[in-house]
Amino acid sequence: MTTAPKTIALIAHDQKKDDLAAFAVAHRQALSAHPIVATGTTGGRIIDACPGLDVTRLKSGPLGGDQQIGALIATGEIALVIFFVDPLTAMPHDVDVKALMRLAIVYDIPMALNKATAESLLKTLG
Repeated sequence: MTTAPKTIALIAHDQKKDDLAAFAVAHRQALSAHPIVATGTTGGRIIDACPGLDVTRLKSGPLGGDQQIGALIATGEIALVIFFVDPLTAMPHDVDVKALMRLAIVYDIPMALNKATAESLLKTLG
């Protein structure tokens, strides 16, 4: 019996998009085993860095992308969230980010907020 690949959500604040794209390049093989959803600009960066990776781009975070990913969490379609957060810059859509985090907590979805945690959690998906 085979199990379906688990969907991974990738999100990054503006100052962390390059870091997440580099993470995707470094972990391309592991990521390629899973469908990926990403907020708009972040998804574009990942597609540019890793052509051929199965990435579905949603709206940008401030335009509803965070909420779209939250909805996917609530419907059981997301297995892991990797969100490279910039803790040093104020975010105008901070309320949306907090709502996304709340949903990940409520639905018990693993959520990495930095590279070290993302690498650890990615290994658990197999």
